[in-house]
Amino acid sequence: MSQQTPPPTGQPVADQMPPSEVPPSDVPPSEAPPSEAAQGDDYDVFRNVGQGLTGHYREIMIQYWQELINEIELTNEPGSAHHDDFKSHSLPFARIRKVMKTDEDVRMISAEAPIIFAKACEIFITELTMRAWCIAEKNKRRTLQKADIAEALKQSDMFDFLIDIVPRTGP
Repeated sequence: MSQQTPPPTGQPVADQMPPSEVPPSDVPPSEAPPSEAAQGDDYDVFRNVGQGLTGHYREIMIQYWQELINEIELTNEPGSAHHDDFKSHSLPFARIRKVMKTDEDVRMISAEAPIIFAKACEIFITELTMRAWCIAEKNKRRTLQKADIAEALKQSDMFDFLIDIVPRTGP
């Protein structure tokens, strides 16, 4: 697999891709012809990012993911503006460990595992919130509602694992 250098932040990702790799904005990524990179050894990391989103909202989500990837790759690199000592966190590690221990097959948990799970949970919550915000904004509201979250989950098949947890609203 070839390693690609991340494009600089500030520009939408679609503007930085070669024309052959940019999916048309009016065609959902699942229906767009596969790019040369997707056919080869490389995997299109943005395949699911824009699913269920159109126009401005799709660009915002792609830009969020590109900036997140850049930040993760540059964290603690010499000369990077992104530093993390992994001592401060927004989700409680003890609670994460407790949830991990609910699986009876899990006997021991390394010190690093809750850190990674906490970051993954943060990213998941941020993306779902952004998607729900897009729904609220389309409906000309500034308050997120349960229905916005349910609709955001419905718009992308990568959230299908939550079908039994989040009740479907509407028709």
